[in-house]
Amino acid sequence: MDPITIALGLAQFIPGLIRWIGGDDRSKAAALAEQAIGVAKTVTGRDSGEAALAAIRSDPALALALQQAWLAHELELSREETRQLAEINATMRAEAASGDAYVRRWRPTFGYAVAATWTATMAAVAWAIVAEPTQAPSIIAALVNTSPIWGIALGVLGVSVVKRSHDKARASGAPVGDAPLALFKPR
Repeated sequence: MDPITIALGLAQFIPGLIRWIGGDDRSKAAALAEQAIGVAKTVTGRDSGEAALAAIRSDPALALALQQAWLAHELELSREETRQLAEINATMRAEAASGDAYVRRWRPTFGYAVAATWTATMAAVAWAIVAEPTQAPSIIAALVNTSPIWGIALGVLGVSVVKRSHDKARASGAPVGDAPLALFKPR
């Protein structure tokens, strides 16, 4: 059985587990499923997730012990989530507090411009393919030829994000050499 299936089996004993393994991020869901299985294996003393699930299903005392153990683990998950949200919030406040209007607005403006251009391009391509289906192969080939242009635009956007990260790090007192990473390191 895969980890997600085992974790969903454990969810009947751990009501809050679905909150953690639900969502679109499959790798995060798999990692959290492995954590839940690890807690179940620790509680039951079994060496596999399937065996731990079977033991919990057959023994109400183990189910209660699993719930208690998961609550302690969930508390740590919640603390980490809260820490991450606090860092994101601090980053957003630092950007909003910048005294330079150009610094505050350039990156979002450029990002929106790239998004609007991308949307217009894709809408035009879709319309052209619908209007002239026989020309679809040449339209798609022409679209592939725009890759260098999009590479430059996205490269500029990436550099602006990194530079803004340096500015935020400087404002928060983090070392500038690690600026993009310093924003995500625990303090």
